[in-house]
Amino acid sequence: MGLRTAQQYKESLRDGRTVFFRGRKLPDVTEHPVIRIAVEHAALEFTMAQDPKYRDLAVVEEGGEEYHRCYKIPRNGADLRVRSELIAAITREGAAYPVLLKEIGTEALFALQMTAGELARRGQPHYLERVVRYYHYCRDNDLALSLAQTDVKGDRTLGPAAQEHPDYYLRKVAERGGGIVVRGAKVHTSLSTNANELIVLPTRAMRPGDEAYAISFAVPLNAPGLKLIASPHGSEAKNPIEHPISARRKMMETLTVFDDVFVPHERVFLNGEVDLAGQLAINFVRFHRFTAVSYKLPLMELLAGAGWAIAEANGIGRAGHVREKLTELAAYHSIALGLLQRSATLCTIEHGIAVPDTLLVNVAKYHFAHNYHRAVQIVQDLAGGLLVTAPAAEDLTSEPTAQYIKRFLGGGKAMDAHERLRLIYLISDLTASDYGGYQEVLAVHAEGGFEAEKLQTYRQYDYAQGAAYARRLAGI
Repeated sequence: MGLRTAQQYKESLRDGRTVFFRGRKLPDVTEHPVIRIAVEHAALEFTMAQDPKYRDLAVVEEGGEEYHRCYKIPRNGADLRVRSELIAAITREGAAYPVLLKEIGTEALFALQMTAGELARRGQPHYLERVVRYYHYCRDNDLALSLAQTDVKGDRTLGPAAQEHPDYYLRKVAERGGGIVVRGAKVHTSLSTNANELIVLPTRAMRPGDEAYAISFAVPLNAPGLKLIASPHGSEAKNPIEHPISARRKMMETLTVFDDVFVPHERVFLNGEVDLAGQLAINFVRFHRFTAVSYKLPLMELLAGAGWAIAEANGIGRAGHVREKLTELAAYHSIALGLLQRSATLCTIEHGIAVPDTLLVNVAKYHFAHNYHRAVQIVQDLAGGLLVTAPAAEDLTSEPTAQYIKRFLGGGKAMDAHERLRLIYLISDLTASDYGGYQEVLAVHAEGGFEAEKLQTYRQYDYAQGAAYARRLAGI
C-alpha cells in the first residue's frame, strides 16, 4: 500500500471499534468533539511524511519502496540518532505535545524481534516468523499502532497467578480453533482510540505458575470483545487563545478491556514462556525511554524559551537571580540532549538491532522526570501570578474592557499588552492548566516511574570497576 495520507488514516478509523466516552458508546471516533482533536493531532505522522520539508527525515526508501522512518529497524547509532531527530521534529510540530502514533508500536516490534530471536535459538522459530510477517504487514500498510502493556496489578506484592482476582493481569483463558482467547484489561493505553493495531506485551517478569499471563499478541482495534473506555481528563472545551496548546492538541488514553478476545496463532508472539516475559518487557523499555527523552526535548526547550521570553516581557531579564534560573533551564535541556545523543553513540547490537545504551537512557529519563517540577517552578516564578489571574481572552477585544487591558498590562521591551498576555496564556496552559497537570503526572509516571529508572541505573552502572580503582589507590 505504501505511505498513507492523513485523510486515508482518518477514514481507516471508521471501522466499528467499541469506544466509550463518559459511559456512552461512540458511533465514530473521528466525529467526537474530543477524540477528533486527538485524531487531528496524531495525523501529523502522515502529513509530515508528505511534506517536502520533512520528507528526507520521515521517509525511508529501500529497494524501490518507501515507508515511514519509524518502521526503520535501527542497525547502528546513526539510525538511532535519526530516529530521535524525527521524534523530536514531530513533537515540535505538535506544539511540544507528543504524537507517538507509530513510535511506541515500532519500539514494541523491535523488542519482539529480539525476544523472538532468542526463542528461535531455542528451537521455536515460528515466533520470529510471525513477528517478521506482522512487522512487514504494519510497515507496508503504514499502520498506526498502539501498545497495551500495563496491567491493573491488584495487590502489587503478589504475582499474576497469586492475585485474589484472576483478571488483575491479562491472561489466556482458552486455546480454540487456531488461536487463543484472552481476558482481562490493560491501563494507561495511549492512542488506542485512534490507532489501527494494538500490540500487547507483558508488564513484568513472571515465574512458573504464571504461564497463562505470559502472553504477547496483536489485534486490530475493532476486534470483537475489545472495548476501550476513554479517559475524559482535559476534555473540556477550551478557548484557543487562552489554551494555545491544549485546545488543539490531545492524546487519548483508555482502560482497555479484553472481554474474551480471540487472537489467531499467527498474531501470538509469546504464549506461556514465563522466563522471557520479563526480558520482553525490559527490551521494550530500553527503546521506549530513548523515545521518551527524544519527545521530551522540545518540551524542555519550550520551558527554557518561555522562561526567557517572559523574563524579557516582564523587564527582569538582566537580574542576576533571573539569569541563574534561566541557566538552570538551559542546563536541564542540554544535559538530557547530551545523554540521549551519547546513548545512541554507545549503542549495542543485539540480534542485529541497535539498542541505545541502557545506563545513559535511564539516567537521561530520570534527569528529565526528577527535575521537571523544578523547571515548571522556575517558569512560573518568572511569569508571575497572572498565570492564574489574567483577564479572559474576550477581554482583549471587548469594548468595555480592552482599553484597560491595553493601558495596564503592557510589558518590558515595549511589548504591548496583547503580546504579553499571549505569553502568559501559553505558560499558563503549559504549567497551570489541566494540561499542565497532565504533563506533571506524565513526568512522574510515563515510561516508568522514578524507582524503575533508578533500579536500571543501579543495575547497569559498573561499580566493580570503580571499586577496584578505589582499592588500588588505597593500597588494598
